Amino acid sequence: MIVTVAIIIIVIYLMLIGSLSFGFDKIKTFRLQDLKAKTKFSVVIPFRNEAKHLPKLLDSILKLNYPKDLFEIILVDDDSSDQSIEMIHKVMASSAQNLSIIKNKRMSNSPKKDAISTAIAHSKNEWIITTDADCIVPTYWLDTFDEYIQTRHPNCIVAPVSYTQNHSFFNRFQALDFLSLQGATIGGFGLKLPFLSNGANFAYQKTAFKNSNGFKDNSDIASGDDIFLLEKFKQLNVKKVAYLKSNNAIVMTSPVDHIGQLIQQRLRWASKTSRNPNGFSKMVGLVVFLANLVCVVLPFAVLIGLMELRIAIALFVIKFAIDFLLLFKTSRFLGQESILLSYIYASVLYPFFSVYIVALSWFKSYSWKGRVFKR
Repeated sequence: MIVTVAIIIIVIYLMLIGSLSFGFDKIKTFRLQDLKAKTKFSVVIPFRNEAKHLPKLLDSILKLNYPKDLFEIILVDDDSSDQSIEMIHKVMASSAQNLSIIKNKRMSNSPKKDAISTAIAHSKNEWIITTDADCIVPTYWLDTFDEYIQTRHPNCIVAPVSYTQNHSFFNRFQALDFLSLQGATIGGFGLKLPFLSNGANFAYQKTAFKNSNGFKDNSDIASGDDIFLLEKFKQLNVKKVAYLKSNNAIVMTSPVDHIGQLIQQRLRWASKTSRNPNGFSKMVGLVVFLANLVCVVLPFAVLIGLMELRIAIALFVIKFAIDFLLLFKTSRFLGQESILLSYIYASVLYPFFSVYIVALSWFKSYSWKGRVFKR
């Protein structure tokens, strides 16, 4: 019985990841055409105790190629207790960039959603782009969004995020996990079943935000400022929701420093995924969890004689191969092929880590930015 169930789960997983890999290729790479810049942006950056990261982000913003009169920067201070504000003033002192620092107006259980809502109310422009304080934006970031808007006319744009490269196995393990999420995001759009987005590189019209009532009905969930908005924008007009697959739009962020932070981060991600109203997202989550659970059970099933070794190896190899296909496509797009050198070891450890996080998320709260949030 256990053999039959394991085979069925892995076959379904094979079909799912294979479909996402097919969808990945359906999204064509967008290339700049050197059009005259037209779109006005309000770049929204919530922050809390980010003095360590803000200088790199602000430096990348100062290097943006886009005309300065066509975008503003809104930094939202979420009760920082470090030198973040002083650091912003220091870095931007000699810049003519249109930048403002505002205080977050807390209204809900989600500080980040409150910060975004506060910034949008303060913003001057129709197009909102959110990113995180620990990110670095590319030189032609806004140019790429502008040309995509001019040529495709969306009201919501999901764009790529990648981890900065590091030589430690711990960081490469995180990067591989993140690559799988990015691959699934792009694959979902290619199948016309978008279900993932990332607030570190997310753009939408202010009008669409207001027409969909912003974060109303999900403000009790601390995380999920990205995927819940994506679902609302799809309800407005799914044909206006798009993925910007361009190397010029890739925002870089950093992996966390130690295992405790990684667990808390993944618990936060799990908390929003479990509340996602998207049926396809829930199906994907369930199939991925079951496939990882099968991989965890395989060695024990072989040891107690419930499964032949050759069958266990075959099931693992099938999962290993189809995962590698999606990761290879994604890493090639994001310029992260070197990370694949750690894939063999990571593929053995990841099922145990994934199942552990899911099990932990059922009953454990998580901490984020010095605050504790209940699941």
